[in-house]
Amino acid sequence: MTRSRLTGRDDAGHEHGLDGQAGAPGSPLGLHRVLEPAGVLPQAAWRLDPRPAIWPDEVRVAVSRLNLDAASFRQLREAHGGDPAKIRASVLEIVRTRGKMQNPVTGSGGMLTGTVEEAGPKSPLGLTVGDRIATLVSLSLTPLVITDGLATWDGKSEQVPCAGHAILFGRSIAAKLPGDLPAELALAVLDVCGAPALTHRVVTACGAPQPVVAIIGAAGKSGSLSAAAARQAGAARIIGVVPHEAEAQLLRAAAAGDAQPGQHAQPGQHAQPGQHAHPGLVDEIVIADARNPVGLARAIEGAGGPADVTVVCVDVPGCEGGAILATAQGGTVIFFSMATSFTAAALGAEGVAADVTMLIGNGFVPGHAQLALDLIRAQPSVRGIFQRRIDGHGAAADGAVGDSAAGNSAVGDNAANHGE
Repeated sequence: MTRSRLTGRDDAGHEHGLDGQAGAPGSPLGLHRVLEPAGVLPQAAWRLDPRPAIWPDEVRVAVSRLNLDAASFRQLREAHGGDPAKIRASVLEIVRTRGKMQNPVTGSGGMLTGTVEEAGPKSPLGLTVGDRIATLVSLSLTPLVITDGLATWDGKSEQVPCAGHAILFGRSIAAKLPGDLPAELALAVLDVCGAPALTHRVVTACGAPQPVVAIIGAAGKSGSLSAAAARQAGAARIIGVVPHEAEAQLLRAAAAGDAQPGQHAQPGQHAQPGQHAHPGLVDEIVIADARNPVGLARAIEGAGGPADVTVVCVDVPGCEGGAILATAQGGTVIFFSMATSFTAAALGAEGVAADVTMLIGNGFVPGHAQLALDLIRAQPSVRGIFQRRIDGHGAAADGAVGDSAAGNSAVGDNAANHGE
């Protein structure tokens, strides 16, 4: 059988190659890029082969920006005391040693934007050279090389301008960047587009005649989009949970078009009782710590709960119990957090005899990118939240199942795209 060697040169100018059958596509799952351990999928691999020569069904992208997911950026920031130089060095070392951006502590990655450099003749992705795209699969499974040492990244934001290349497989997912939205905004939206899409699907299918939806982390990116999607899907009442007054003000400011705070609420109480923060976003704002199960459940009940659907958009552990207690019997909890513990959720629900369906958002729902982009175009209040996050360097923003990303505190945001 004829063999060929796809060749290229690395940054030092050395020729290298990828062994493959002449003209034959690689594995659409990217198995041919796994270096160790053998026999696992690229996401589970410790190290991938990121060399630039592509197989016939692959696409090589010139990278312009990474978006680190919430859990990963939070861990890096805390591990290095917020030191930008150390955070940069850590990201570079992860990519150099693993051939991908997958935080070894959190296991999560993020996503990227860039321009198609080369598309293999057998690629099924429909991309052509010159297309400006965002990947909708996680950096934790995407072969990646960074060539500029992250020289233009300040280390303070989850959005990382950089130069390098990435490889997409036959089963990868990518979206062309829209021409009517700034690239930073589009990246932030696409990073968490899995969350609103799954929320829309679940609320649409909810059997309750007047569905009540609770969004934990409603002032973040995935949370605000999920709230808008829930409203579009027919939610009769939306309860937005935030950790403190500053987040409540962000929701009010987005709705009112200014930054003037409304009536302050105390933790565990809903802000501006009886008043809608915005008819298209949330109906009640609840200030509560999502890690306090009883306190969270009581606060949501006082705001019109329990919820038929609870959407968890946070990036810290310990929020499973509160989400379960805040959900009505027969209801659904959607977890969009890399910090979610299967054990805590499963055993916690069993321990309180909660008859709830629990879903792990995997970041992919057909049509998720378009739905999220349409929501950001149609909802000025949500766009306002995103813009404030971007302007504030994401200090309290997500990342997705979005693997999405400096997260909020205990009731903030995550990488809900899982492309994060």
